[in-house]
Amino acid sequence: MKKLLFTLLMALPLVMAAQVKLGIVNSQEIFNALPEKVAAENVLQQMSDKYKAEDARIQEDFNKKFAEYQELASDANTPETIKERRIQELQQLDKGIQNYHQEVSQLLDQAREEAMKPILDKIQQAIEAVGEEEGMAIVFDTAKTPVAYVGPYTEDITPKVKARLGL
Repeated sequence: MKKLLFTLLMALPLVMAAQVKLGIVNSQEIFNALPEKVAAENVLQQMSDKYKAEDARIQEDFNKKFAEYQELASDANTPETIKERRIQELQQLDKGIQNYHQEVSQLLDQAREEAMKPILDKIQQAIEAVGEEEGMAIVFDTAKTPVAYVGPYTEDITPKVKARLGL
């Protein structure tokens, strides 16, 4: 009796698995096909270009002041206190440039996240809707989760999600 019960318990997951529908989707493929992605990337590129232009201006200012310092430093008649003051100015400028780079990096990351979030949410909602319509128990995103094997009982719902999004 124990053997029969044990065999039934071991077979139960197999029986249940036969009734479960599994799906896969490639969200990156869908993301790349969306026109909203291109528009968001264009806005981010424009923002990045403006920051790069500002960086070039700041760098040019630093280089000009550094050249002035080098000229001043090579003059034997310039007092050391003036030279030291100019070095401190250059160090402050350099620190300001480093802070600017860090701030810009954070702002661009935040802007990218804000620009892409609605697009990614739209894709997720479409995946969930198609998964539910198709009676899927689980949908694996192959762009995020490596799947070692996809058997014949697994359905790729990527085309259906694209169709739902009008692609």
